[in-house]
Amino acid sequence: MLLTTRALLLDMDGTIVNSDAVVERVWRGWAVEHGLDPEETLKVVHGRQGYATMAALLPDRPMAQNLAENRVLLAQETADVDGVVPVVGAPAFMAAIAGLPHALVTSADAALARARMGAAGLPMPDVRVTAECVGASKPDPEGFLKGAAELGFDPADCIAFEDSEAGITAARAAGMRVVGVGPRAAAFDPDAHVRDLTGVRVEAAADGLVRLHVSE
Repeated sequence: MLLTTRALLLDMDGTIVNSDAVVERVWRGWAVEHGLDPEETLKVVHGRQGYATMAALLPDRPMAQNLAENRVLLAQETADVDGVVPVVGAPAFMAAIAGLPHALVTSADAALARARMGAAGLPMPDVRVTAECVGASKPDPEGFLKGAAELGFDPADCIAFEDSEAGITAARAAGMRVVGVGPRAAAFDPDAHVRDLTGVRVEAAADGLVRLHVSE
């Protein structure tokens, strides 16, 4: 499949960085502590800020408590990079887009993003929208809309790379096409899907367009 775009917006966890080992360790522990099923918890956690996951799973709990616990979990996740690696194909993909308009749009805060991108050995994009930059977590489109605005492009001229239901929903709500990355993404009907980033070949065209050759 050939897709053309002017800018790329990249989720981090599950899309360019494989942090599943840490996410599962931290959130399984949190679920057990709160009497929740860890497997069901992990179905909700991907792609969202932690407080939003807590609000979805414990809807009657005060948001102030969610925000306080989220700060604790963020500190745990930032300190734990054991098993954090690049998604297969991510180093070559990031090198291919280095000179092209792109931004990171992640539910991680800035410290967590730096820790995980560093652990994975990936370059941090100059333009990045982290948790501190938005008032609403994915699946709200705010992060993607801000990323497109900072790059100077209309959302319809951007393609988002995402792995989760929350992320794909957010990108779609922002008016973007979506390349789904990894097994989680396949269930949510992205415009194109790849097992990993070896399935994407990037070609810069003279007319300012970016051509993405996508093959599962």
